[in-house]
Amino acid sequence: MAAVANISSVVKATISVRRSHTKPNAALQVGNKASQRSSAAQRSRCMATAAGVPMSEAASPTLEWPPASNDPPVLPFRVGLGFDLHRLEEGDYKLIIGGVEIPHSRGCVAHSDGDVLLHTVTDAILGALCMPDIGQQFPDTDPKWKGAASDVFVRESVRLMEDRGYQLGNLDATIIAQKPKLSPFKEQIRNNLANLLGAHPSVINLKAKTHEGVDSLGENRSIACHAVVMLMRDPARPNTVFANGHSTAASA
Repeated sequence: MAAVANISSVVKATISVRRSHTKPNAALQVGNKASQRSSAAQRSRCMATAAGVPMSEAASPTLEWPPASNDPPVLPFRVGLGFDLHRLEEGDYKLIIGGVEIPHSRGCVAHSDGDVLLHTVTDAILGALCMPDIGQQFPDTDPKWKGAASDVFVRESVRLMEDRGYQLGNLDATIIAQKPKLSPFKEQIRNNLANLLGAHPSVINLKAKTHEGVDSLGENRSIACHAVVMLMRDPARPNTVFANGHSTAASA
């Protein structure tokens, strides 16, 4: 019986030691959380510095909520997504992609649909600025925009971007078309986009894919495009429009 009692005591002591070793240390937890907050703040400051945001504006790693005032937050980055799809028709029409004419027997209806890539890039920039899409921002019911060339919309979206204190960080676009092969024209399109956007070609990426014979895209009855843009705060330009709280079509 004494031996059994001794074994029981040893087992209890072992369990007690293990529990004490696995029990969270309150002081250590507090220290870890403080370290994580410090690391997050440091990452935020580094990212903001890279974007040209003053350190005073990047002091906090997160935005205050609810906000202390009605002023919009100063964001070092903005991201926008664009998408467009155009019908392809038989006839004596031109297929224009990124401002470059592409030889093709079934061309895009240039006089109504315009340039699918330039429209998509315009929408992506407007989206990053939290503004209406291209149809709302530049309605064809307005004589100013009716019949305007697609590059006009890109240049106008760039103006709106710069007025709000931003510059293009990078652009990634994917054109989806069963035909024609766009590889021979990609570099020309890329350089034309760089010129329209006032950006270096190295920050513009262009991909072309087929739709594997599926739906209207794969059957060569339409052409589509996706685009993602990242805008960065431009320290040389004050964000005068956003500072006044306007980011809608009415401010253009």
